[in-house]
Amino acid sequence: MFFFAPDINGLRYTLNVEESRHIISVLRLKAGEEIVLTDGRGGIYRAVIVDVCNKRCETKIIQQKMEYYKRPYKLHIGVAPTKNIERFEWFVEKATETGIDEITPLLCERSERKQINIERLKRVMIAAMKQSKKAYLPQLNEMTALDKWLKIQNVVNRYIAHCKNDEKITLKTEYISGQDATIAIGPEGDFSIQEVEKALECGFKGISLGKSLLRTETAGVIACHSVSFMNL
Repeated sequence: MFFFAPDINGLRYTLNVEESRHIISVLRLKAGEEIVLTDGRGGIYRAVIVDVCNKRCETKIIQQKMEYYKRPYKLHIGVAPTKNIERFEWFVEKATETGIDEITPLLCERSERKQINIERLKRVMIAAMKQSKKAYLPQLNEMTALDKWLKIQNVVNRYIAHCKNDEKITLKTEYISGQDATIAIGPEGDFSIQEVEKALECGFKGISLGKSLLRTETAGVIACHSVSFMNL
Protein backbone atom coordinates (compact mmCIF):
# COMPACT_ATOMS: atom_id res chain seq x y z
CA MET A 1 0.00 0.00 0.00
CA PHE A 2 1.13 3.55 -0.74
CA PHE A 3 1.25 6.28 1.91
CA PHE A 4 0.69 9.96 1.16
CA ALA A 5 3.65 12.30 1.62
CA PRO A 6 2.62 15.54 -0.13
CA ASP A 7 5.46 17.72 1.14
CA ILE A 8 8.31 15.21 0.91
CA ASN A 9 11.71 16.84 0.49
CA GLY A 10 15.11 15.32 1.17
CA LEU A 11 16.10 11.91 2.52
CA ARG A 12 14.04 11.94 5.73
CA TYR A 13 10.28 12.22 6.01
CA THR A 14 7.90 12.11 8.96
CA LEU A 15 4.37 11.07 8.03
CA ASN A 16 1.37 12.97 9.38
CA VAL A 17 -0.63 11.74 12.35
CA GLU A 18 -3.26 9.89 10.28
CA GLU A 19 -0.77 8.02 8.11
CA SER A 20 1.47 7.31 11.12
CA ARG A 21 -1.46 5.89 13.09
CA HIS A 22 -2.33 3.53 10.23
CA ILE A 23 1.25 2.29 10.02
CA ILE A 24 1.77 1.94 13.78
CA SER A 25 -1.64 0.94 15.17
CA VAL A 26 -3.33 -0.84 12.24
CA LEU A 27 -0.51 -2.43 10.26
CA ARG A 28 1.77 -2.64 13.32
CA LEU A 29 4.90 -2.02 11.28
CA LYS A 30 8.21 -1.62 13.08
CA ALA A 31 11.50 0.16 12.55
CA GLY A 32 13.48 -1.47 9.77
CA GLU A 33 10.46 -2.36 7.63
CA GLU A 34 9.96 -0.86 4.17
CA ILE A 35 7.00 1.15 2.92
CA VAL A 36 6.23 3.13 -0.26
CA LEU A 37 5.41 6.85 -0.24
CA THR A 38 3.81 8.96 -2.97
CA ASP A 39 3.82 12.74 -3.18
CA GLY A 40 0.74 12.88 -5.45
CA ARG A 41 2.79 14.71 -8.09
CA GLY A 42 4.22 11.66 -9.86
CA GLY A 43 6.93 10.70 -7.40
CA ILE A 44 7.12 7.41 -5.51
CA TYR A 45 9.67 6.67 -2.81
CA ARG A 46 10.84 3.44 -1.22
CA ALA A 47 11.46 4.20 2.42
CA VAL A 48 12.59 2.43 5.56
CA ILE A 49 10.90 3.13 8.89
CA VAL A 50 13.54 4.46 11.30
CA ASP A 51 11.37 5.53 14.27
CA VAL A 52 7.75 4.99 15.36
CA CYS A 53 7.66 6.78 18.72
CA ASN A 54 5.16 9.39 19.92
CA LYS A 55 2.57 8.41 17.31
CA ARG A 56 4.85 9.67 14.55
CA CYS A 57 6.42 7.49 11.90
CA GLU A 58 9.78 8.75 10.67
CA THR A 59 11.26 7.27 7.50
CA LYS A 60 14.47 7.33 5.48
CA ILE A 61 14.21 7.46 1.68
CA ILE A 62 16.27 4.76 -0.04
CA GLN A 63 15.00 5.02 -3.62
CA GLN A 64 12.84 7.37 -5.64
CA LYS A 65 11.22 7.39 -9.06
CA MET A 66 9.64 10.42 -10.69
CA GLU A 67 6.82 10.58 -13.26
CA TYR A 68 5.71 7.11 -12.19
CA TYR A 69 3.38 5.76 -14.89
CA LYS A 70 2.80 9.23 -16.27
CA ARG A 71 -0.01 9.19 -18.83
CA PRO A 72 0.53 10.67 -22.32
CA TYR A 73 -2.68 12.71 -22.03
CA LYS A 74 -4.69 14.77 -19.56
CA LEU A 75 -8.35 14.20 -18.79
CA HIS A 76 -10.60 16.82 -17.22
CA ILE A 77 -14.20 15.95 -16.38
CA GLY A 78 -16.71 18.60 -15.34
CA VAL A 79 -19.68 16.94 -13.67
CA ALA A 80 -22.75 18.10 -11.76
CA PRO A 81 -22.68 16.56 -8.24
CA THR A 82 -25.59 14.27 -7.46
CA LYS A 83 -28.22 14.95 -4.80
CA ASN A 84 -26.98 11.85 -2.98
CA ILE A 85 -23.41 12.89 -2.17
CA GLU A 86 -22.32 9.29 -1.66
CA ARG A 87 -22.91 8.63 -5.33
CA PHE A 88 -20.73 11.60 -6.27
CA GLU A 89 -18.03 10.41 -3.87
CA TRP A 90 -18.21 7.03 -5.62
CA PHE A 91 -17.55 8.76 -8.95
CA VAL A 92 -14.59 10.68 -7.51
CA GLU A 93 -13.16 7.47 -6.05
CA LYS A 94 -13.54 5.39 -9.22
CA ALA A 95 -12.30 8.16 -11.52
CA THR A 96 -9.18 8.51 -9.37
CA GLU A 97 -8.58 4.76 -9.48
CA THR A 98 -9.11 4.66 -13.25
CA GLY A 99 -6.96 7.70 -14.02
CA ILE A 100 -8.04 11.34 -14.24
CA ASP A 101 -6.19 14.64 -13.95
CA GLU A 102 -8.84 17.17 -13.03
CA ILE A 103 -12.42 17.20 -11.75
CA THR A 104 -14.65 20.26 -11.66
CA PRO A 105 -18.03 20.03 -9.91
CA LEU A 106 -20.51 21.94 -12.10
CA LEU A 107 -23.49 24.03 -11.09
CA CYS A 108 -26.17 23.61 -13.76
CA GLU A 109 -29.75 24.78 -14.24
CA ARG A 110 -31.14 21.47 -13.00
CA SER A 111 -28.55 20.80 -10.30
CA GLU A 112 -30.09 19.37 -7.14
CA ARG A 113 -26.88 19.83 -5.15
CA LYS A 114 -25.42 23.30 -4.98
CA GLN A 115 -22.72 22.79 -2.34
CA ILE A 116 -19.98 20.23 -1.76
CA ASN A 117 -17.41 19.51 0.91
CA ILE A 118 -14.11 19.88 -0.94
CA GLU A 119 -11.98 18.61 1.93
CA ARG A 120 -14.04 15.43 2.30
CA LEU A 121 -13.82 14.75 -1.44
CA LYS A 122 -10.05 15.28 -1.34
CA ARG A 123 -9.80 12.64 1.37
CA VAL A 124 -11.73 10.24 -0.85
CA MET A 125 -9.32 10.97 -3.71
CA ILE A 126 -6.24 10.46 -1.54
CA ALA A 127 -7.54 7.11 -0.30
CA ALA A 128 -8.33 6.01 -3.86
CA MET A 129 -4.91 7.12 -5.11
CA LYS A 130 -3.14 5.11 -2.41
CA GLN A 131 -5.36 2.05 -2.80
CA SER A 132 -4.82 1.92 -6.57
CA LYS A 133 -1.07 2.60 -6.18
CA LYS A 134 -1.05 5.74 -8.27
CA ALA A 135 1.46 8.55 -8.01
CA TYR A 136 -0.75 11.39 -9.24
CA LEU A 137 -3.48 13.01 -7.15
CA PRO A 138 -6.10 14.62 -9.41
CA GLN A 139 -6.83 18.32 -9.11
CA LEU A 140 -10.23 18.97 -7.54
CA ASN A 141 -11.69 22.39 -8.27
CA GLU A 142 -14.33 24.39 -6.45
CA MET A 143 -17.89 24.14 -7.73
CA THR A 144 -18.18 26.31 -10.84
CA ALA A 145 -21.17 27.61 -12.80
CA LEU A 146 -21.45 25.75 -16.10
CA ASP A 147 -21.51 28.94 -18.22
CA LYS A 148 -18.27 30.16 -16.68
CA TRP A 149 -16.61 26.75 -16.98
CA LEU A 150 -17.51 26.31 -20.65
CA LYS A 151 -15.85 29.59 -21.58
CA ILE A 152 -12.47 28.76 -20.07
CA GLN A 153 -11.98 25.30 -21.59
CA ASN A 154 -9.52 25.45 -24.44
CA VAL A 155 -8.31 21.93 -25.25
CA VAL A 156 -9.10 20.79 -28.79
CA ASN A 157 -11.05 17.70 -27.68
CA ARG A 158 -13.94 18.98 -25.60
CA TYR A 159 -17.22 17.13 -25.40
CA ILE A 160 -20.62 17.37 -23.73
CA ALA A 161 -22.47 14.14 -22.99
CA HIS A 162 -26.24 14.70 -23.05
CA CYS A 163 -29.48 12.83 -23.64
CA LYS A 164 -31.07 15.05 -26.28
CA ASN A 165 -32.27 13.37 -29.46
CA ASP A 166 -29.99 15.25 -31.85
CA GLU A 167 -27.37 13.41 -33.78
CA LYS A 168 -24.36 12.73 -31.61
CA ILE A 169 -21.03 11.08 -32.22
CA THR A 170 -19.61 8.48 -29.87
CA LEU A 171 -16.56 9.18 -27.77
CA LYS A 172 -14.95 6.09 -29.25
CA THR A 173 -15.15 7.35 -32.83
CA GLU A 174 -14.19 10.95 -32.05
CA TYR A 175 -11.42 10.82 -29.47
CA ILE A 176 -7.82 10.20 -30.59
CA SER A 177 -5.56 8.46 -28.08
CA GLY A 178 -2.70 10.46 -26.63
CA GLN A 179 -4.59 13.74 -26.77
CA ASP A 180 -5.96 15.82 -23.89
CA ALA A 181 -9.73 15.78 -23.43
CA THR A 182 -12.39 17.67 -21.48
CA ILE A 183 -15.82 16.12 -20.96
CA ALA A 184 -18.96 17.66 -19.45
CA ILE A 185 -21.44 15.41 -17.61
CA GLY A 186 -24.82 16.85 -16.62
CA PRO A 187 -27.03 16.56 -13.53
CA GLU A 188 -29.60 13.84 -12.92
CA GLY A 189 -32.16 15.75 -14.99
CA ASP A 190 -29.63 16.24 -17.82
CA PHE A 191 -28.43 19.53 -19.27
CA SER A 192 -31.11 21.95 -20.47
CA ILE A 193 -31.43 22.61 -24.20
CA GLN A 194 -29.98 26.08 -23.63
CA GLU A 195 -26.96 24.64 -21.82
CA VAL A 196 -26.26 22.19 -24.64
CA GLU A 197 -26.54 24.99 -27.21
CA LYS A 198 -24.17 27.16 -25.16
CA ALA A 199 -21.65 24.31 -24.99
CA LEU A 200 -21.80 23.83 -28.76
CA GLU A 201 -21.23 27.56 -29.24
CA CYS A 202 -18.14 27.23 -27.02
CA GLY A 203 -16.68 24.55 -29.27
CA PHE A 204 -17.88 21.45 -27.45
CA LYS A 205 -19.12 18.45 -29.45
CA GLY A 206 -22.19 16.52 -28.35
CA ILE A 207 -21.38 12.88 -27.64
CA SER A 208 -23.14 9.69 -26.68
CA LEU A 209 -21.76 7.32 -24.04
CA GLY A 210 -23.91 4.43 -25.24
CA LYS A 211 -27.52 3.40 -25.72
CA SER A 212 -28.35 3.10 -22.02
CA LEU A 213 -29.68 6.00 -19.95
CA LEU A 214 -26.94 6.38 -17.35
CA ARG A 215 -26.90 7.92 -13.91
CA THR A 216 -24.68 10.97 -13.63
CA GLU A 217 -21.96 9.22 -11.63
CA THR A 218 -22.05 6.18 -13.95
CA ALA A 219 -21.70 8.40 -17.01
CA GLY A 220 -18.68 10.06 -15.43
CA VAL A 221 -16.98 6.75 -14.74
CA ILE A 222 -17.81 5.42 -18.23
CA ALA A 223 -16.31 8.55 -19.82
CA CYS A 224 -13.19 8.26 -17.68
CA HIS A 225 -12.77 4.55 -18.37
CA SER A 226 -13.35 4.98 -22.10
CA VAL A 227 -10.56 7.52 -22.44
CA SER A 228 -8.28 5.39 -20.26
CA PHE A 229 -9.04 2.24 -22.28
CA MET A 230 -8.38 4.00 -25.60
CA ASN A 231 -4.96 5.00 -24.29
CA LEU A 232 -3.82 1.48 -23.35
